[in-house]
Amino acid sequence: MEITTLGIDLAKSVFQLHGVDACGAVVLQKKLRRGAVLD
Repeated sequence: MEITTLGIDLAKSVFQLHGVDACGAVVLQKKLRRGAVLD
């Protein structure tokens, strides 16, 4: 599984990542707190 497209939702307190492969199948869905990403 290889991520070909990665989307990032930059909300106020949580960043959400969404990755799909070449066929459009979801490969990654993850929530990250803003503080953890910006440290």
